[in-house]
Amino acid sequence: MAAQRVVIGVDSSTQSTKALAVDLDTGTVLGHGRAAHTVTTGAGRESDPEQWWNALTEALTATGWADRAAAVSVAGQQHGLVALDPDGRPVHPALLWNDVRSAPQAADLRTTYGPAELARRTGSVPTAAFTAPKWAWLRAHHPDAADRVTAVRLPHDYLTERLTGHATTDRGDASGTGWWGPDGYDRDLLDRIGLDPVHLPEVLPAGATAGTVRPGLPLPAGTPVATGTGDNMAAALGLGLTPGQPVLSLGTSGTVYAVGRTRPTDPSGTVAGFADALGGWLPLACTLNCTLAVDRFATLLGRDRQNVEAGGTAVVLPYLDGERTPDLPAASGLVHGLRHDTTPGQLLQAAYDGAAHALLTALDDVLRAGGENATDDRPLLLIGGGARGHAWQQTVRRLSGRAVQVPAAEELVALGAAAQAAALLTGEAADAVARRWHTTDGPVLEPVAQDKDTLDRIGATLRRAAALQGGAPAADR
Repeated sequence: MAAQRVVIGVDSSTQSTKALAVDLDTGTVLGHGRAAHTVTTGAGRESDPEQWWNALTEALTATGWADRAAAVSVAGQQHGLVALDPDGRPVHPALLWNDVRSAPQAADLRTTYGPAELARRTGSVPTAAFTAPKWAWLRAHHPDAADRVTAVRLPHDYLTERLTGHATTDRGDASGTGWWGPDGYDRDLLDRIGLDPVHLPEVLPAGATAGTVRPGLPLPAGTPVATGTGDNMAAALGLGLTPGQPVLSLGTSGTVYAVGRTRPTDPSGTVAGFADALGGWLPLACTLNCTLAVDRFATLLGRDRQNVEAGGTAVVLPYLDGERTPDLPAASGLVHGLRHDTTPGQLLQAAYDGAAHALLTALDDVLRAGGENATDDRPLLLIGGGARGHAWQQTVRRLSGRAVQVPAAEELVALGAAAQAAALLTGEAADAVARRWHTTDGPVLEPVAQDKDTLDRIGATLRRAAALQGGAPAADR
């Protein structure tokens, strides 16, 4: 009997690190580990990268299979800025994707180049979430720290480099920086924000090996390490996506995306023109406020998150952390349309509706941006922490009008990283590994009539509230 081969995939997310030990041949999850991070509150959202490293080693060990891993790969939260000194120590806590303090720097880039030119060069019109404005913010507000920087990394780059000793990244995660395009790093843009490209990692091709594990870690020394990628790209791998299959992910942030056949360049900024972790594209729309924002409303109302009620006229824009889609970084939460007969359950349902609105109204744009048919009637794959919640499932069905499929596989980001690791050993493409593992299997919820009245009511409220929220939605500019 052949010896069992085990690979480990890691998801270093905003709140925690998860690791999955997976049987390479069957996709069976053999062990899992988890360790929490802390994120600052207040004006910024920052984390100490050393926490990520400690959480990574703890989660690897907790799988119970780290000492037998045949390959490993790390996926991580996109956009985060990790700025390191010559000794590899952070000069400042990492600025995370949901830190909106760099909104003025993002606006400066849009003014300097114009949205259409930025979309052409980098695939996206950068908001405060992107890495390029974050570096510009660091240079403007902490110039002494920026002057000491000799390496700039994304979260997954930072962890992969600490595993291998080599400075690498992949095209998927690099495409979320705002300074990378199909021809490589944009030197003119880097010069504009004062970042020397020598401080950036090498962008490896899909399927490459980033290096091998250094001695003294929970993994066997010499274990091959895949390139890794951003969390959304890893989830797409974990689902084994084929072009045009739409996905809605419900987590701290909300995302809707699909693998595309053509490179997206949306000058409106609604669709980010990301690369995927293979050779294609991953047009994506993202919101800052999703499950945590809805849970906060449930807490304020003193209700269980599933305890919603239909009806009523209330509209909730749950922009508790500012918002990325629409691009309103200075926004706050807004409740409109309350009546004497509005119930707490109706108000909570309105929070769900408000959180889902931007994602579902962007779905057709996402598909078209990647050269796909927006009328494709394949089920919408629902993933992420909220996907198994009945209230979320019914909200997405009602507002999308589409069938919804909920894959039984969990921790799809880590599973996609595991598929990357497996591909190093088998020679397959990582998405083909995931399809062999049948990761999308799960129940299909049949479509219901689309609730256009609610969508229209939310859209009209958003337009009227523009002055309160710090500007007009991108679509109205």
